[in-house]
Amino acid sequence: MLSQKLRYPNLTLAIITLSYLMLVIDLSVAVTALPVIKADLGFSTAALSWIQNAYTLAFGGLLLLGARIGDLLGRRRMFAWGLAFFMGASLLVGLSNSAGLMIIARILQGVGAAVLAPSTLALLSTSFPEQPARGRALAIYGSITGIGTTLGLVLGGWIAEAFNWRWAFFANVPLGIALILGARFFIQETSRLRARLDIWGAITSTVGMTAIVFALIYASEFGWNDALAFSCILTGVGFLLIFIAVEKRAAMPLVPLRLFKSPQRTGANLARALFVGSMGAFWFFVSQFLQIAKGMNPLETGLAFLPMTLASFAIAFFVPTLSRKFGDAPFLAGGLAIVAIGTIWLSQFTAGGSYFLEVALPMFLVGIGQGASTIRLTSAGIAGVSPEDAGAASGLVSVHVQLGSSLGLSALIALSSAVSSKAASGVGLGDGEMIAHQANVALLGGGILCLAALVIVLIFVLPKKHQVGD
Repeated sequence: MLSQKLRYPNLTLAIITLSYLMLVIDLSVAVTALPVIKADLGFSTAALSWIQNAYTLAFGGLLLLGARIGDLLGRRRMFAWGLAFFMGASLLVGLSNSAGLMIIARILQGVGAAVLAPSTLALLSTSFPEQPARGRALAIYGSITGIGTTLGLVLGGWIAEAFNWRWAFFANVPLGIALILGARFFIQETSRLRARLDIWGAITSTVGMTAIVFALIYASEFGWNDALAFSCILTGVGFLLIFIAVEKRAAMPLVPLRLFKSPQRTGANLARALFVGSMGAFWFFVSQFLQIAKGMNPLETGLAFLPMTLASFAIAFFVPTLSRKFGDAPFLAGGLAIVAIGTIWLSQFTAGGSYFLEVALPMFLVGIGQGASTIRLTSAGIAGVSPEDAGAASGLVSVHVQLGSSLGLSALIALSSAVSSKAASGVGLGDGEMIAHQANVALLGGGILCLAALVIVLIFVLPKKHQVGD
């Protein structure tokens, strides 16, 4: 099996990254198809948000458990099981004939994603342990989010208009089968930890994470003053504190606390959470601005993000080589600074302004900064981790991404709603002007989150003697 891995590294990389790409595309495809799904299955406006929320809740709540299971049972095995579960749930989504059945299917998709997502990064880490192959693999993996989100918007709009929204989910079935077969022949199985599953750690982490993710979702819709959101936050924090106490005593903990002893990894993960929180608001508000204020359809909206996507993909390929020559600082710190500049520039767009000057050019900057910094943040989040902890460390990266996205988006939605409502009181703003104003506030907040991530990187990540990419 080892010889196959060495002989076919490109196939190994393609299988891992395509699996992660499938997860990312599925998220944005669902967003694009929401209006059609609402009409087809009879969703109420309030229930419609749970097409995304059900997936997010299961995904975020089970991430830590899904990551550690791969260490215990074999990452290739759990990679295949995660793919199979996600594929089967995708088929159920496509066959759904009611709102309730679709929400159940989305929960099952989230369960599959919670196993699959950390497995992809863990397998990438163990399959490509040495440079320059490791840097190249992480560069491609790091560019997947932007590419997959844009591709999902384009595909979702095209499929919904040309065929039927169900085919966007049916497509996961043949792709999943091909990836499972490919993993069987071209990905090496990892050694398993000979230990029992930390049951109490699994229970407390799952309840804690689920409660916090639910609170973030709920607060984004009903506000942070809502009693249920506040009580869920307290419940989630309480269970996570119990989880930490359990992990201190566990013989084989679900999340080894030694992973938090590295300021570099902890700082990188915290910066990643702030960064993805900013980017979550970017996708959410800019896509609405383009459709409501600029009158673009879903397909045109996806294409409008190409300046960012192409820039991010292009720069990501040069980062591994150039960072070995010039160091990590220009790309990690410089990339975050460029994202902050581009996001703050975007926060100045207007409903009647130029797409090229007010949207495309700052998007291009965001793409450059994202492509430069994401790969380094990912690499720093798993730097120096032993092979037996690769799954748990990858799970922590995914947890920070998930919580950062949910918390950042929730906070920026609340901020934009509060500021926009106050500013618009007594002023008759049209839909285009209102979404532009809300997006301005949220994107400015996103730029500030990026600057906070930059400060954390400068203090905790870069002052290390070894390279982040090592």
